[in-house]
Formats: sequence, C-alpha cells, structure tokens
Amino acid sequence: MKKAGATKADIAGIGITNQRETTVAWDKNTGEPLCRAIVWLDLRTSDTAAQLEAKGGKDRFRKKTGLPISTYFSAVKMKWMLDNVPEVRKAADEGRCCFGTIESWIIYKLTGGPNGGVHVTDVSNASRYMLMNINTCAWDETVCRELGIPTAALPSIRSNSEVYGKVSSVPALEGLAISGALGDQHAALLGHGCLDVGTSKNTYGTGCFMLLNTGADAVPSKHGLLTTIGYQLGPEEKVSYALEGSVACAGRVVQWLRDNLGVISSSKDVETLAGKVEDTGGLTLVPAFSGLFAPHWRDDARAVAVGMTLFTSKEHMCRAALESTAFQAVDIMEAMKQDTGLRILDMRVDGGMTVNNLLMQMQADVLGMNVLRSKLAEATALGAALAAGLSVGFYEKKEVVKDMVEKAGGYEVFKASTTPAARRKMMQRWKDAVERSFDLAKFDPQRPEQAKPAVLKKPKFVKVSSIKPEQKGLNLQLKVVKLPEEVSNDGYHDVVCGDDSGVVTCHLTPQQFLPCEAGTCIRVQNARVKMKGGYIRVEVDKWGKVSQGEPSTEIPEVNLQNDVSAVEYELRG
Repeated sequence: MKKAGATKADIAGIGITNQRETTVAWDKNTGEPLCRAIVWLDLRTSDTAAQLEAKGGKDRFRKKTGLPISTYFSAVKMKWMLDNVPEVRKAADEGRCCFGTIESWIIYKLTGGPNGGVHVTDVSNASRYMLMNINTCAWDETVCRELGIPTAALPSIRSNSEVYGKVSSVPALEGLAISGALGDQHAALLGHGCLDVGTSKNTYGTGCFMLLNTGADAVPSKHGLLTTIGYQLGPEEKVSYALEGSVACAGRVVQWLRDNLGVISSSKDVETLAGKVEDTGGLTLVPAFSGLFAPHWRDDARAVAVGMTLFTSKEHMCRAALESTAFQAVDIMEAMKQDTGLRILDMRVDGGMTVNNLLMQMQADVLGMNVLRSKLAEATALGAALAAGLSVGFYEKKEVVKDMVEKAGGYEVFKASTTPAARRKMMQRWKDAVERSFDLAKFDPQRPEQAKPAVLKKPKFVKVSSIKPEQKGLNLQLKVVKLPEEVSNDGYHDVVCGDDSGVVTCHLTPQQFLPCEAGTCIRVQNARVKMKGGYIRVEVDKWGKVSQGEPSTEIPEVNLQNDVSAVEYELRG
C-alpha cells in the first residue's frame, strides 16, 4: 500500500489467488495448524493414491469429480493426514478438524481465525479437492464417505466473486471486504480475457497449466485431461467450465539445471546457452521428476535423458530442457482438440518462463499455431482483482478485462515457422522418450522380470495375413488405410491398416495414434493380437511403439480383400 501510495479508504475489496491443491489441516478451537501443509507436488501420498486406485482404477471418481486419482489432489493429501498424523485423526474424531486449501486458510485467518473466522473455499479451488461433484458444485457425500473424509471438516463452497467476510485480524485492513478468490490458474484464465468458448491460456511457472474455456459444458475427458471449473462470477451466475492439462515440471527443470547440476548459474542463462546450438544433438529430456501429470497420469514415471553421447554439451542439455516444456504443452493441446473437437487458433501465455523468447518460439513451432504473450505481466493478479471488483460494484461487467489487456499493450505474437512433417517428427521423438520414463519408480533390481526389454536392433516384420489370436511381440510394417471417425468408448483409436497380404484393425492409444495419417506408412513394434467379441485386433503394449515408416518401408498396394479383423473365432472356455 505504501509503495502504491494508497490508504485503506482507496480499497474497495480484497481478491485472493493461490497455489491450488496444497492442503492445510487446523484446529478450529485454536486456529493452529495440526501438521505441516502438504504441497501440490509432494509425493509422500503415493501409497495412498495406489491403494485408492487398486480398489476401482485411476478413474474411480472421475465421472463425479472430473479428476483421476493422483497424489496431486487435495483429497489424497487429507486422507494421508488422517491415516498418518495422530493429531489430525484425533481432531477429526472430536469434530475439531478443519481442512482447506491455501485461500481457505488465509480467509479463515484474516476474518478472525478461532474468533469467528469464516471457513470457506471458492468453487475453482474446490474443484481440485477430488471431492466436489463437478456438475452440482457441492461436496459429493459418496466420494467423501469412500475416502473416509468427514464433510464436517470441509469448508463451504462459494462462488469466485462475492463477499466472504471482512478483515478483523489485521488492523491496517480492518473492515475491508474479502470479495473474491480463485485458484491461480483460473485467475489467469480470467486475466487473459478467456471469456469465450475455445479460448485458452497456458501459465509457465514451476509447472505448466493450460486451461481451455468450455463454457456451460463440463466436458468429460477421454484423453487424460481434467474437467474443472473455469470460474463463477457471483453466487447467482452460471458456472463456466474448463478443460485443464497440468504439467508437474516446467520451470522446475531450469531450477534443477541450476541447483542440482550447476549447468547454469542463473535461470536466465538457460536461454543464452540453448541459443548457441541449433538443436539438441539428439538429446530428449523427459522431466518426470515427480511423475507425469496430464495427459499420462503416471505416478510411476521418472525423469530420463534419451540420446546422450560423448558430444552432448551443456548447451544441448539447456535446449532439451526448454524443448521438454514445449513438448508437454503440445501433448495437452492435442488432447484438448480431441476432447472438444474445437478449432483452437492460438494460445495466450503468462508466467515467469514466458520472458524466454527462445522457448516461446519453440512453443509456436511445435504447436503449429500462434503463441500470444501478454504485455500485462500479472494476468493472475488481474483475474483476482476482477473477481473482487465485480462483487463490490467496482467493475460493472467481466468484459472490462479485455480493455485492460489492450491498454497494457495487448499481446506479442510468436508465429510458427515449421512444417507439419517437421512437427510430427519432433513429436515422435518426444513420444518415444516419454514411454521410456514409465514404471521406473516401481523397478526393483532384485526382480529382473520388471526390466524394460532392449530396443530391437533389427526387428523381424511379419505380414498381416500371418497373425493369429494371442500372438505377442509382433512387428508390422503397415500403410494407414482408414482413420476412425470418432474415438472408441475406452479412449482409443481404431485405425485400419494393411499391407499387400491384407488389412487389420489397430487399437491405439492417443499417443500411439500421433504418427497415423491416411495413406502414410507406419511401423508397429512389439504388438500383440487380442480377442474382442470373437474377433481380433492389434494392440501395442507399453514397451512397444508406433512410429512413422522409413521410405524403404513404403507399401505400394494394400490387399483390401483380406480383412483379418473380420474373421470370427470360436471362443472356448
């Protein structure tokens, strides 16, 4: 306030924005924490998440909450506290325990703490608990019961723009209304003026968080994204939903280069060093230090560096680190397009890493679309201010945010300069490296059967006409004949492929589907033939891969008359 030359009389309301998912437990009688907060990236809850997943799968609660089971979300942290911290369990049993995310804790403390403090959370933060029904915006009692979390310990859910209470614990601010609260990524969505369906933003910080406005529709994701709240600007206003893709490690990779490896002395050095080489020299870095979030959701993944040689330099390492952030954003953007069918024209960006011009150009190049960097540095703060200002009448309508962005200078545009073929090649290299990061957290050197098999140096390819049910370890060179018109119910793509001996249906994950274009040739390695309702189809397990074929694998003609997928087999008990 002193720096701005403002007094309390100049303040119409207070808006709060916060790091989401980080969870606090406190005693409502004393207002003191019952244990240390657990932050969003903390992996101590891995066993808890695994136990929950074992009882019904990773998507056990997704239909209701929009979220998969992960160490990321608040409910898993709460359950861990209840199971592992005696003080939390005792307080919960005695009705003294309060749970909340950071904005909930701050509002409680500012409004008086144990002396009348308000225990609330806003709808955007609540959507990250893995306890809120995404359609009703209320705590889902069935989910809470299955997780063993008492609803009495949870805050009441409010909109993002209303007066929650007044400050009573800070004399200089006493009596001021706390009139808005949003999770940081939702605030940034507002601060970029992403008010229309199909507009998106990506925030580059420690992690990376992309949100796409889906309007009044809570779009269920079949491609590893999160269905979440965008914002609700008033208790009587309609909810705007969003799809989100969260990346655990973005700027954190740069910190790792600086603090752990000593490759750079300051974060700004990464752009300088990366700019000294034209490419990564074949190096691909997958920064799965805390597992992989969207769209993979693999808690068992760990960081890998693929393609290092004796000629790999610190310049190559820095460039690979920046590339990893750009590649992860592409994975999420592609999933958003597949989930919504929307034509997304550009992506607005903010956050500390966006000062890196090389990264922004890389991002545009691998996305194949314009990247818009706001000249208004604090989009997150602007979103929180907008929500707070609307509820106290300081702003009349949410559209005023667009004028603010324009007055600040609008956006600097980074345009894509690569061809579709070049982008596919880069993404295939990334996809191959990502698959190598899976299962590493669970590897036990005393159990060699868990080890990942070596890549085949000279794979032996077989013809389509020779495949039979339940075969494994097959390698096929195929031409893509027909792409699916829609994604199957399990989120896979059924692609018809063939060679001069016949055609077969390949059942591929979204990542495996990337190299597939009608008329192009692909290599399918380490495939298996599975039965489905008496018929067969080709699937590729986690050790296999689908890649673009080399010119030498071109298949001039495909025998469409021999459809091996159409041959019915007798099912025997």
